[in-house]
Formats: sequence, structure tokens, C-alpha cells
Amino acid sequence: MDGMEPGFGAFGGGFGAMGGFMTLFFVVVIGIIAFGAIRGVAQWSFNNASPVLSVEARVVSKRTHVSHHHHHDGNDSFHHSVNSSTQYFVTFEVESGDRMEFRVDGAEFGMLAEGDHGRLSFQGTRYLGFSRVRRAEAY
Repeated sequence: MDGMEPGFGAFGGGFGAMGGFMTLFFVVVIGIIAFGAIRGVAQWSFNNASPVLSVEARVVSKRTHVSHHHHHDGNDSFHHSVNSSTQYFVTFEVESGDRMEFRVDGAEFGMLAEGDHGRLSFQGTRYLGFSRVRRAEAY
């Protein structure tokens, strides 16, 4: 032959042009994972560096985001499972009219109602809590 191993393609690599595509694919996947991790650490650092604030606010809206994940079990198309996860969000309005949306857990979401007035505590983008006050005491 002309110096190339049989079955290794024109590029001399183990899989020819496919080897380059596979390498690129893995580099992109690793890049996406690294970007997400760096962004998460940056947000965590930002929140920790922010002061804990407590302000008068009212609940103006609530929403959920449901994600469905379909999993097929093996090669049998009749057996599959569906997992879902729900994220809960609450929007608060402060005295200045500014609005802030926070992700909360399901129990907290269930305890809050639109129109509730009280004291919102947060640190950066991190929700810390909401203490309801009676209407006569609210702003």
C-alpha cells in the first residue's frame, strides 16, 4: 500500500472524517457543560456577595413551568416512562412599582396567594422568604 493502514480512511485517523466530527461533538458538549457550571458558580457568588434585603411587597402573580422527560426502556416501543418536574415562580411588586420574580419551592408556592401583602426577603436573585401582614398594616 501507500503507507496507510487498511481501513483507516484518507485522513490517517481511526475513523477518517467521522473522527473529526466526533471530536468536535465532544468538545461542544464539554463546552456547554463547562459554561453551565461557570454560570451557576458566578450566580451563586453574586448572590452571596449581595446584601440580604427585606422590603414591603405584594404578590402580583404566580406561575409554574412543567418539564416532561420521556424515556424508552430498551428496544421495546411499548415500554416507556414519563418523568415530569415542576418549577414554581412568584412575582412580587415593591412600593416603587418594580417587580421581581423568584423561584420558590412547591410548599411556599402553595402558601402564597395573588394580592398577599407582606415583607419580602431576598439576597440577589435568591428568594429567602415572605412574611404576610394583614391588609390594614400593608402599604
